[in-house]
This record gives sequence, C-alpha cells and structure tokens, in this order.
Amino acid sequence: MKAVLLLNDHLNRDYGALKDAHPKTHQILCIESERMLYTRSWHIQRLFFLISSREHFLQVLRDEGFVVTFIQSADTNTGIEEFRKENPGIEIVTTEPSSHKQYQSLQEADVTFIENDFFLTSRTLFAQWASAQKSLVMENFYRAQRVRLDVLMEGSSPVGGKWNYDADNRLPPPKGAHSWPQYLEHQRDDIDARVLREIKERKIPVFGDDPDSTWATTRAGALAQLSHFCENVFAEFGAYEDAMPNESWAVNHSLLSPYLNVGLLHAEEVIEAALAKYLEGGIPLASAEGFIRQVIGWREYINGLYWYFGDLYREENSLQANRPLLPLYVDSTKTQMNCVATQVRDIQARAWVHHIPRLMVLSNLALITGTSPQEFLDWMRRAFIDAADWVMVPNVIGMSLHADGGRLATKPYASGGSYISKMGNFCKTCVFDPKKRVGSDACPFTTLYWDFLARNQEQFSRNHRMGQQLAGLRRLSDLPELQERAQEVLELLSRGEL
Repeated sequence: MKAVLLLNDHLNRDYGALKDAHPKTHQILCIESERMLYTRSWHIQRLFFLISSREHFLQVLRDEGFVVTFIQSADTNTGIEEFRKENPGIEIVTTEPSSHKQYQSLQEADVTFIENDFFLTSRTLFAQWASAQKSLVMENFYRAQRVRLDVLMEGSSPVGGKWNYDADNRLPPPKGAHSWPQYLEHQRDDIDARVLREIKERKIPVFGDDPDSTWATTRAGALAQLSHFCENVFAEFGAYEDAMPNESWAVNHSLLSPYLNVGLLHAEEVIEAALAKYLEGGIPLASAEGFIRQVIGWREYINGLYWYFGDLYREENSLQANRPLLPLYVDSTKTQMNCVATQVRDIQARAWVHHIPRLMVLSNLALITGTSPQEFLDWMRRAFIDAADWVMVPNVIGMSLHADGGRLATKPYASGGSYISKMGNFCKTCVFDPKKRVGSDACPFTTLYWDFLARNQEQFSRNHRMGQQLAGLRRLSDLPELQERAQEVLELLSRGEL
C-alpha cells in the first residue's frame, strides 16, 4: 500500500500521482497547513475556491473507494511526520509540486515524486528549448509548440498562412450599444456552505467580498464553464481580448484559468474543445489562434520560465524600486483614478480581472511609481483567484515590473493614460485628463510615465528598443515642471489621497 499526497493544485484523477492509483493499492493523504492559512491575509474567494475545490475532489475519491486521511497540521512536513507515525514504513508519493518552496520542502520530507504532467511541456523539455535560444522570445516558443503539438497546422505551415493574428485582436470597446456575453452562474452546495462557514469560524485572515456564483468548485462546473465559453463566448474572444469596457468585467474571456491552475481542467482537453468548436465553423481564425496561443504559448512559457530561472528570480529588482504597496490596491476609495478604482472594486468582488487591467492598469501603475516588486508580487498572489506562484512570479518580476532587467520582456510595459483611454471607457467620467501631463487634473499615469522614463533614463539608454520613448522625453519642454508634479503625485498616492 502506498499513500498519494494530494496537493491543492493537483485535483485531477487522470494526471500526476493519481493517474495509476487504485483504491486497493493506494490511499490518499491530504494535509492542510496552518502556516499557509494564517501567516498572511487571503482574498476570501481565493481561499474558498482552493479549499472547496479540494473538498469536492476528496469526496469524489472517497466515492471511488479510496481511504482518505485528512490532517490539519502546523505545516505540510509536520503533517507527513504525524501520518508516518500512524503508518510506519509506508511510501508516500506525490506529483512534483508547482512551486519552488513546496518542492524544496517536500524533498526534505523524503517523498517520492511523480513527474508533473499538468502542463503540455515538461520542465526538462522547456529547459532544452530555452538553453538553445539566444533570447527567450515567447513567439519563438509558441511557434515551436504549434509544430510539436500539431495545433492549427497544415503540414509544416500554420493554418491561414500566419502564425499570429494579434494585430487583429486589439480592438477597443465598440462605440454605441454592444451585447457582451452573459456569464455562467455556478450554484453552491452543502460542501461549499460548510467550507465558507469554517473559514469564518476559524477566523482565518481574509479580505474581499464573500463568494457568489461566479466560480465553480467542481470538475463538472469547470467543464460547464468550458462548454459555455466555446458555445457562447469564443467567437469574439480575439477581437476584444484587450478591451476594458465598464459594461463588462470579463468581456469574452474564458474564465478558465482557476480551473486549469488547480487541475480541474487540463490544457489538453481545453485545446481539444476549442479546436473542435473552431472546426465546426463560426469561430474566426483570429479568435481561435488568439485563445490557443494563450494556452499552449503564454501559459506554458510562463511555467517553463518559472522553473528555468529558479527560485531566486523572485528577488530581482533591477530598477531598485522600493516604494511600499500603495493604499489604493487594498482600498478602492483611496484613489480618484477611475480606471484603478474600477479594477480594485472588481478584484474585491470576484478576485479576478483579465490580463490587460492586470498589466496596463494595476502593474503599469506599480511600475511607474517605483513600487517594490516583492510587495506587489505578494499582493497579487493573495488577491487573485488564479494566482499560482508559477503564474505570478514571472508575470510580475519579468513581464509587468521589468525587475529582471529584460530577461523576459525586452522593454518595460509602461504607458501613460492614452492607452487606457483608448482601450477602456473610464476616462470620460474621471477627474483626470489622460492628455495632460502637468497640472492638478493631469492623469497620474501620463505624468508618472514621463517621470519614470526620466528617473531611469541612464539604464534605458542602453536598450535599443527604448530609443523612441527617450527621444520623446528629450523633446519635453516642461520636464522640470512635470517632475515636480510627479513628486506631488507620488506623495499623494503613497498617502492614499489621489
């Protein structure tokens, strides 16, 4: 008899250590770490989703006939010691963990690892690709994935003659009336009710609104979400994937990332469903390619980089940014910036906003204010329902805050208010003007964008991709006035008064 140590993000019967498990030869061990629950404050919907999804999955395993041992312990390794005292000599097997910290910890606990196959690209395969590259360009990886996995290919050529339709997939919100998709609701059951009650009774530190019907906590619910996306949302995914309309909090996004990141769905079945719907007709190639690129390209690339760069990557801070986390990230009333307040309210309500608000509003602000990458990373990991460590570390340290000096993204994703004005409709009712860079009504994004370039001009001058931006900086006749206003803006934001 062996024991399968079930981790919270490996909730799938067909992959990892459970793939070859049988009730006659394996039992299930699940350990809830008090350290994980109590050492920081979590968005209640993130914590609820992780715990309730796990509890539903454990019940599925019990119904199949598995003996399940559930231990609440100070930490995972202490729980393993307790289990071994009651089961001397038993071999404990587990899927390779999805975070550096957990992997290192379980290595000390002397468990047997089964290769992590919750991704389409193994860590070894990605390292082989990365080590052969002069630069780690995602587009190159994505094209190799298309060929290797034979997805949207006609022989050795991409379907439609182009690899990437991103240029067609950057539309702003349409002017006038538009019918955005209806969102699927997921009903709560007795397990959900018990989990929420216990979170509150145990006084686990949480923030955010209580769970509603936005997120499922079962595989059946995850499959229903996948079907809903394919049937009702997919067609316009590509066109509006970057749009940020006030009228729709998720536009045509799939809302599948939480389920993929805990194992309730696997990338293989998501791609299979998307391709099947595309082949039926009615789905533009630009939407199909754009969605598939997110799954087999970006998602696999980010996970690969997480392991390739190593655990110390999270500590990088090439711009020497050390400003504490701004109050507005935890309280939307601490800013008058309409775009920021809207996103923070949405996070409060659902623990989620899509990739453009994350990158071009929330992360952009952290970047141009010089916010500590580590403090911003900590907030992102606690606030978002899909915030696995492997997701957030490369996205924050590399993509968003350019803290790695360009190892992931060759230039910083910084912008003024013009991009937000183009891709959203926040600015019309905002007290700040995205076209102004000085004055009390100037958009803080616009003011701080130019100040950010000025503060880091020496470092950016060595980056050939920043030449155009720095040339624009040199043409500013009001730079001294702008920098003075920028200092006022930074002080007000740090006090939660802008």
